[in-house]
Amino acid sequence: MEKPAVQCVDEAATKVQSSPARSNNNGGWISFPFIIGSMAGLSLAAAGWNNNLIVYLIQEFNMNSVSAAKVYNMANGCSTIFPILGAVVADSFLGCFSVIWISSFISLLGALLLTFTAAIDTLRPQKCDYGSDDCRNASTSQLTFLYAALALAYLGNGGTRFTIGSMGANQFQKPKHQAIFFNWYTFALYTSNVIGSTVLLYIEDNVSWVLGFAICVAFNVLGLTIFLSGQRLYRHIETQHENPFISLAQVVVAAIRKKPFSLGGEDYYHGTKSQDSATRTDFPKPSKFFRFLNRAALVTEGDKKQDGLIAEPWKLCTVQQVEDLKILIKLFPLWTTGLFLYTPLVIQASLAILQALKMDRRFGSHFKIPAGSVVVFTLISTCITITFTDRVLFPLLNRCIRTSLTPLRRVGIGHLLTVVSMALSALVESKRIKIVKSHHQNIVVAPMSVFWLAPQLAITGIGLAFHSPGYAGFYYQEFPASLKSTSTAVVAVFVGAAFYLGNGVMDLVQSVTGWLPENIDNGRLDNVFCVICVLGAANFVYYLVCASFYKYKNVDQEPNDCIDKIDSN
Repeated sequence: MEKPAVQCVDEAATKVQSSPARSNNNGGWISFPFIIGSMAGLSLAAAGWNNNLIVYLIQEFNMNSVSAAKVYNMANGCSTIFPILGAVVADSFLGCFSVIWISSFISLLGALLLTFTAAIDTLRPQKCDYGSDDCRNASTSQLTFLYAALALAYLGNGGTRFTIGSMGANQFQKPKHQAIFFNWYTFALYTSNVIGSTVLLYIEDNVSWVLGFAICVAFNVLGLTIFLSGQRLYRHIETQHENPFISLAQVVVAAIRKKPFSLGGEDYYHGTKSQDSATRTDFPKPSKFFRFLNRAALVTEGDKKQDGLIAEPWKLCTVQQVEDLKILIKLFPLWTTGLFLYTPLVIQASLAILQALKMDRRFGSHFKIPAGSVVVFTLISTCITITFTDRVLFPLLNRCIRTSLTPLRRVGIGHLLTVVSMALSALVESKRIKIVKSHHQNIVVAPMSVFWLAPQLAITGIGLAFHSPGYAGFYYQEFPASLKSTSTAVVAVFVGAAFYLGNGVMDLVQSVTGWLPENIDNGRLDNVFCVICVLGAANFVYYLVCASFYKYKNVDQEPNDCIDKIDSN
């Protein structure tokens, strides 16, 4: 019989929650509007300047299209790596509240400086027609000011993206209430991105860049103000004073220092006092996987004090510390599959904007879709798919065939859909190139609707709805208890790394082939999509191999199913 959702949530929480931290008695639904309102304001502001960055660099800073796409990828790569730094600082030093308001203020400064580049003529090169040979490049000082603005904006945005979600969940003590919060968190996040990617981008493209960026600044101020106004109502969790990453480093150092010792009749340290060790005999032995690391927990002369505690933490570690590091090593191959999954996605996202600039973006007789708004096809598709899978697909699977999709199965479906999306991208671009070449005279915009990009981006969104929560749920389930707050942030790490790897792939294609010229009408973007489609297919096979050899930390199936329900809610 299928378990109630609340029971599943409670059971899963029992499996994965770490020891409770002390906090005040505030929080709950009283602080809920301040968390969601501030997150919505900050996300809307970031979407307004981030999703139209490529167009801004091309039109206002006279960058060629490929260079603008590389800057966009580089900046977004930083933004998706910064959350892991924010999580570490929040957990070990400042706490979520301080990290969020400081990061929000930093992003505000970045958005304000970006507005200055649009408002002050001396901060950008002289405007020229797109594709003209008379365009002057931006000066060193102009690029320095621009990159400083982007650095601050992306740094601040990265510091709030995941930290505000963690703080919102901390406001509730019951897992079912935390699940409800994440429902609203996800809804507000995607809704803000849709609004920012449509309304604000339309203002920037058709009214004024200054007005569009100024509105972003206003929403940033609004989000920060809402967040600070709820300070007295928040439930503040005390920070940990032990850094879990240092604990992992201690295992490596201790194992190396004890290399001369053999693993014969082992006496392993389990973190208990001497009197407890004398009375207990049921301590689990460390696993044989990466057996070399077991030396870190091997007790030798002088490793323990008289009370049984560790004398030197860089020479002796607990068995649990050793096993925690082994878990991360086992997860690494699957982590790399995510890196190679997102690389084609970031290339597709940046090239789709370049394609949109060369396509008919009219919608009706008076409205023109901003090129940066094509991302909305993916966002809307993701929202619809998440709702469908949560309310229809997963309950139907449970009722009809008495099974549910484990996190790794969901990720596998996402991988396959991504490959399909890349193949469709190649076909659509091939059609666009044929239309361009059928016109013997040079044309600025191909007589082909931008809505031809919608199917491939929609399939990308469907795949995202499967593999993104799948990865997050999988890591949260399998990560060591001491790293639960960091587990979901590792997804941001491989997304960020994928932006840099995507730049590397584009550089390689540019240097070896002529497929990515400044004017994509003279290139072969369809071949680029074919290459990343093949790479995606190879990565899918690699993923299947890694997933088939991986054994869940929890051998029983029901906790996995419960985690799935939490992910989908």
